[in-house]
Amino acid sequence: MKEWLNANTLFASLIWGSIGFGFFIYGKKQSALIPVVGGIALMAVSYLVPNWLWMSLASLGVIGGVWMLQKRFG
Repeated sequence: MKEWLNANTLFASLIWGSIGFGFFIYGKKQSALIPVVGGIALMAVSYLVPNWLWMSLASLGVIGGVWMLQKRFG
């Protein structure tokens, strides 16, 4: 529980959650499924992963996956 009270973790969660929300809104307005799912995944990662480093790495992985899927299928 101490890890969630760390300022770095809270700041990383705010940043990645905001980016995920932006992905979600963009996908919803464009009627594109990939950014919507990626936004939900980013928000989930920012909520569920308790370490700022692993959260950032997982978030970058999700963003890379969204980019690759969008390039391939979008």
